Amino acid sequence: MAEPTGRYVIHLPVVVADLAGALHLARTLARALASMPQVDVGGSTVSAEDAQHVRHWVFCDRVMPDRRRCARQADHDDACSPVDDP
Repeated sequence: MAEPTGRYVIHLPVVVADLAGALHLARTLARALASMPQVDVGGSTVSAEDAQHVRHWVFCDRVMPDRRRCARQADHDDACSPVDDP
């Protein structure tokens, strides 16, 4: 049987004790893999294990006037930027 063509999403469960820690780890992992063209860093989300339909965005990802995307963490208070300053 032939494999269907199209795109596939990899779901890699990683368990962290709290939301803040999960968001931090997700940002770290996303940045580590960002050089791979297959990785959509802007689409990174975190959810509770028993409520995976409720997702928390990891990055802001707003499109800025120059058409680049904001790289800061979701719900940041300062201006958007294509670089997430630590």
